[in-house]
Amino acid sequence: MLTRGFPEFSTLLRRLVMAITIGVVAALVVWLFRVAMFNLERLLLNNDSGSLVQAAQALAPWRRALTPALGGLVAGLILWGWQRSARQGSHAPTDYMEAIETGDGRLDTIASLVKSSASLVVVASGSAIGREGAMILLATVAASLIARAVSKSDEWKLWVACGAAAGMASAYHAPLAGSLFIAEILFGSLLLASLGPVLVAAVSALLLTQWLTGSPHPLYSVTPVAPPSLLQYAFMALTGLLAGLSGPLFLQLLAISSRGFRALRLPPPLQLGLGGLIVGGLSLVMPQVWGNGYSVVQSFLTLPPPVWVVAGILVCKLIAVLASCGSGAPGGVFTPTLFVGAAIGLIAGQCAQLTAGDSTAILLALTGMGAFLAATTHAPIMSALMVCEMTGEFGLLPGILLASVLGSVLSRWLHPNSIYRQRSV
Repeated sequence: MLTRGFPEFSTLLRRLVMAITIGVVAALVVWLFRVAMFNLERLLLNNDSGSLVQAAQALAPWRRALTPALGGLVAGLILWGWQRSARQGSHAPTDYMEAIETGDGRLDTIASLVKSSASLVVVASGSAIGREGAMILLATVAASLIARAVSKSDEWKLWVACGAAAGMASAYHAPLAGSLFIAEILFGSLLLASLGPVLVAAVSALLLTQWLTGSPHPLYSVTPVAPPSLLQYAFMALTGLLAGLSGPLFLQLLAISSRGFRALRLPPPLQLGLGGLIVGGLSLVMPQVWGNGYSVVQSFLTLPPPVWVVAGILVCKLIAVLASCGSGAPGGVFTPTLFVGAAIGLIAGQCAQLTAGDSTAILLALTGMGAFLAATTHAPIMSALMVCEMTGEFGLLPGILLASVLGSVLSRWLHPNSIYRQRSV
């Protein structure tokens, strides 16, 4: 063999093939979860629009109020049944962050599938929780299974990291941000040389996702924004500071909500059902509280509503997110966090556009997404790059990066722990 005398090249070639394989498998897993979610939404809600907000608006008020509660009840029964049947014995984690940081790269496959199934139910029934958390978890489980089958144990963490990056790339169409997510959040756990396979896995996942969905476009469509003026750069920096103040408050509210639900001492089915009932009740006033917030952010970035409407949606959606997360609904808070940041930035932009120009509203909405994400994750580079990848607005990267760094630094000073110390993405 040509590679026999070149062990380093042989290792690189093997890692390249492994990274591509994990990227492809992760993309398939995420796509299958997305298909299952749409089919379940069609079955439960008689709606095939793909938008939970539109589905909620089309339902009778009583169904809109009760559907998230019933979804939470079913998901709670799934989790409760598994917990009761798996009490004996030790188990590997179902959190890929834990598997990479403190574990050996193994995840509990069955428990992860149960958790993802429960997440599928609550997401499809309108809970204000992110569907992407389950997508990334399934991608990492697939990567862990492949790694344990064909590689040595000292490489398992690397391949799980590749699975996480590939899952993020598939879910958010952001391969560079997905890779930097691994680098920033787990800095010191992975060598710089390991970023090569992570990037290859993420790009492979994105390419297959684009082919499967037939959509090579960014995740969000945005009304084109002109390069910022000096005054707008100043407002972007102020938005970063605003995010740095509001990010720790959001994390505190998540912790308070979680403690409040636990204090009720309800069994998991009733606890998740109560969280869903709160979401359903809020949806009678604001149907936009359903789902992870993607479609609402999309509307903000194309045709922003009046500031009082944005403020009302933000308050109701924030309560819905706190109810869903606090009740223990399985899923992620990554996309809901993007929503909160977009709403805060849009409100600030609509107040500032009288002096800084009409494009300031959308500009600061994008800035708020990156800065608030950075304030909660303490990963400013990943956050700024992710917003640019999701929207295609790379010309705004310097300003969003500035705001993200300011938001991250201020948030870290006020609240040393990031959102990962409280729950998974």
